[in-house]
Amino acid sequence: MTVMESTGTSTDSCAGPRHPQRRPEGQDSYTISEVVALTGLTAHTLRWYERIGLMPHIDRSHTGQRRYCNRDLDWLDLVGKLRLTGMPVADMVRYAELVREGDHTYTDRFELLKATREDVLARIAELQDTLAVLDRKINFYADAGRALASERS
Repeated sequence: MTVMESTGTSTDSCAGPRHPQRRPEGQDSYTISEVVALTGLTAHTLRWYERIGLMPHIDRSHTGQRRYCNRDLDWLDLVGKLRLTGMPVADMVRYAELVREGDHTYTDRFELLKATREDVLARIAELQDTLAVLDRKINFYADAGRALASERS
C-alpha cells in the first residue's frame, strides 16, 4: 500500500500536482533510478524517506527492487512542497502517519497544515520587508550613480 491522501472514500486534491509531461504516458511502475531522474531526489534520500516513515511502504519486484507508482510520485511532489514551506521532517512524518491512519485524522491534518501555512505567511511577510529594504538600497545606489555620472559630464 502506498501513502496517499485517500482512504477510498475521497481524494485530497492537494496530494501533489501530476507531471504528465515528465512521466511516460501510461506508465505506473518506476525503478528507484527512474524516480531519481523524475524528482531530482537522490536514491539515498528516497531510501531515507522510506526508513523514517515518510514513504512507509514501497512495493518490490520479485528480485527485491523497489517499484514506485504514480501515487508515490504524487506523494513525493507533496513532500517537496512541504519541505519548501520549512516544515520540520518530524512534522512531515507525523502528517504521513495521520494520512495512513485514515479519514478520522482530517482535523489533525488540517491543524498541522494550517499552522504550516501561518508560518509560511509570516516568512513571506518577513521576505517582503527584506525586499523593501533591498529596493530602497538599490534605488539609493541608482540615484547616487546617476548623480556621480552627471557630475563627471
